[in-house]
Amino acid sequence: MADLDRKKVFGFIKQNAIYIVLVVLILGIAVKDPRFLSVSCLRDILIQSSTRVIIALGAAFIILTGGADLSAGRVVGFSAVISASMLQSPAYTNRFYPNLPHLPLILPILIAVAAGLAVGVLNGFVVSRFQVPPFIATLGTMVIVYGANSIYFDLPPNNSQPIGGLRKDFSELGTGSLFGIPYILIIAIITVLVIWIVLNKTRLGKNLYAIGGNKDAAIVSGINVKSSLLWLYIIAGTLYGIAGVLEAARTGGATNNYGNMYEMDAIAACVVGGWSVSGGVGTVPGIVVGVLIFSVINYGLTFIGVSPYWQLIIKGLIIVSAVAFDIRKYIAKK
Repeated sequence: MADLDRKKVFGFIKQNAIYIVLVVLILGIAVKDPRFLSVSCLRDILIQSSTRVIIALGAAFIILTGGADLSAGRVVGFSAVISASMLQSPAYTNRFYPNLPHLPLILPILIAVAAGLAVGVLNGFVVSRFQVPPFIATLGTMVIVYGANSIYFDLPPNNSQPIGGLRKDFSELGTGSLFGIPYILIIAIITVLVIWIVLNKTRLGKNLYAIGGNKDAAIVSGINVKSSLLWLYIIAGTLYGIAGVLEAARTGGATNNYGNMYEMDAIAACVVGGWSVSGGVGTVPGIVVGVLIFSVINYGLTFIGVSPYWQLIIKGLIIVSAVAFDIRKYIAKK
């Protein structure tokens, strides 16, 4: 009887490990400083997590098929710069486009998101048509996008100056709220729900899980692997574009270095959230919790005065432990 109860306890811990880790982190920091549980602190964490979870959702599509997208952060930065450059206040002295007329808010946003989508098409075409490994394809795209963004950012009269002075209606997306709920959080929640539906209720989602589980078997079963891969990169690029727009709105500006290393945090959040690096395994709630874990680490440990260098060590240990655990599960299954 005792052995049965012990097995149930270990089974529960194994099944809900990431949720337990998140609760332990929050309680541990709260013990050190109870103010961490204040509404303002929790609100800040959720706001910071909003763009990160959208990026992680995009990265998850590539991880699902056994790949990794290294271009995510630079695409976020490119979209942030494009949207910010076209949505500055007319009264701002150092405008990117001094003679640009007042544009409808949606137009620059669509252009910035389209830029992310275009990079997704490029990634998907290279991976699906030429069968270049995702790691190499997106590494090349990462460099190309950063170069293109830097050239755009350096155009006169801006000449590589940080872009600021954003229009109030644009900034509201990142700082405003509806009935006390931040707009950026609402957008993130809607995005999470849409991606959950895509992965769990559509043919594309089922095909992607099949491709990640066994690509050869997916081909034999009649799945159009090339088309599915192209679509997943298009979705990922679009999500990066949305995140870039929201990041610019949230921070009130942009530079060509925006998004640097965001892809590492996104991949780490997916892995910690239970997404297998081997492909074919992962849930949307897992991504949300993975992002929250790293947000709590970043915000919470800074809140209680832990050195940023120790934070990096802690994050690294969590990532390595999560991957090691995932590999052990993969070996056990084989």
